[in-house]
Amino acid sequence: MDFTAGARADVRITPSDVGKRVSTRRIAEIVGGRPVFTDAVGVLTSWDEGELVVTRRDGAAVRIAERLLVAAKIVPDTPARRGARAPRATARELQESAARCWPAPETARLGTWTLRAAGGFTRRANSALPLGEPGMPAPAAAEAVAHWYRERGLPAYIQVGDDALADTLDGLGWTAEGHALLRTAPLAPLADLPGAEHVRLAREPDTGWLARYHRTGGLGDAALAVLTGGPSVWLASVPGTAGGPPAAIGRCAVDGRWASFAAVETGPALRRTGLATAVVAALARKALDEGASGAYLQVEADNDGARALWDRLGFVTHHAYHYRRGPRPADG
Repeated sequence: MDFTAGARADVRITPSDVGKRVSTRRIAEIVGGRPVFTDAVGVLTSWDEGELVVTRRDGAAVRIAERLLVAAKIVPDTPARRGARAPRATARELQESAARCWPAPETARLGTWTLRAAGGFTRRANSALPLGEPGMPAPAAAEAVAHWYRERGLPAYIQVGDDALADTLDGLGWTAEGHALLRTAPLAPLADLPGAEHVRLAREPDTGWLARYHRTGGLGDAALAVLTGGPSVWLASVPGTAGGPPAAIGRCAVDGRWASFAAVETGPALRRTGLATAVVAALARKALDEGASGAYLQVEADNDGARALWDRLGFVTHHAYHYRRGPRPADG
């Protein structure tokens, strides 16, 4: 079966580009009736009689049958490396981007605050984002938030930083939960990480991806709305054993100059084998292609394993935040 027939190939190079640095994607093999893709980046050293040769930076020559080529483009001779910096941004800019990249299916406005609901799927998508002013005194705003969530059968949460609002909510009996960090990194060095050729990218999660993702549970519809919503969303997976879920997964949403990373998970038996790094690399390459230059993610402050991974990949803390949970309604 010819899997390239009728495919929407995106090949933007020709034999006249010999001598230029290119990025290519080709079909490497067919597994279970599906194509498996692999990438090669290097100098296009020849293109003759239906075969391309791409020479990598380490001198290895990669031979590619023209009929198996599904994507190719010219790339800069000197890509950004580890000396790059993440774009400057305020906490508000990143919080607004994070809300777009992890969008709740139901929202409402309270002044310039945003109330978000997603059937209980993650605190992030089921909390009020208090950017600006609510149009009323803070105690009244807190009660309006609590009422909105009670109507939906959800606990009331407000996402806050270490600011005056947190002190006000403390006095109203709203307790602190879910301390988290928003961390940033330059995107280009992430795209240089190894292993991207083993990663598959898709626009929507399949059953295997959802099986690996530990948070979906019984909230399928709400979770799917969040996971696939927002700007340009890409879902990554590394194939696992036959019939099993992927060995590793990840999600990236490209929002202008920022790429938001989330849901990077590896099977317990395969942790610390480089699969998470490969997922990040593949998603970063796609985000670079779409014009982003910075990366960010949100991680719980006490998740030492995840923090160690992001430390190794060059992420630094931009700001901290947490959630305030409203008082539980009295029984009766």
